[in-house]
Amino acid sequence: MSFIDSIIAFLQNGGSFIYPIALVLVVGLAITIERWLYLSKAHRTNQKAFSLIQHALKSGDIEAISKHAAGNEAPVFDVLESGISRLGNAERREDVEYAMEETIMEYMLRLEKRTPFVATLANIATLLGLLGTIMGLIAAFSAVASADPAEKANLLSSSISVAMNTTAFGLITAIPLILFHSSLQTKTATIVDSIEMAAIKLLNSLSFNK
Repeated sequence: MSFIDSIIAFLQNGGSFIYPIALVLVVGLAITIERWLYLSKAHRTNQKAFSLIQHALKSGDIEAISKHAAGNEAPVFDVLESGISRLGNAERREDVEYAMEETIMEYMLRLEKRTPFVATLANIATLLGLLGTIMGLIAAFSAVASADPAEKANLLSSSISVAMNTTAFGLITAIPLILFHSSLQTKTATIVDSIEMAAIKLLNSLSFNK
């Protein structure tokens, strides 16, 4: 029996709860791929933006930052521009800082969008696997109760084997989803930290020049 045939036989012997767990797996993978592509693009655009404004951040060259920000979609530019726009009527350093923090929070909502669903789906897959096993065991013991004594042992062992497939598939689904969720969180934190670092560099250069 080939590996694919083994997988098909495993799914066929898992009972009806295999299908909702499979649906959870597909949805979780779809969210993971979409979020990974979005976060990877945001990370790349930020890295390119940093290379453009690295010297401008150190020297507090607002004009150069605004020039590079024109037509650029990097999140860091929106954050810096929100602070620069407040310089004209800001009386304190905190006023500029609060303006940039507000924009950072808005981007965090975009970066973290749908990511918590991956962890939720992992928990759902685990619980569905356990529920499927329990329901399978209930059905197995009910069938054994009315079976011929000579067949009870074989019938019970085969029924338990089928029921345990559901738990196994639930864990097979949940473990990768938990790892994917952790990876997405790490990637999100890296992007947010880099944006915050750029904001602090701008604040420090401005306060130094003043």
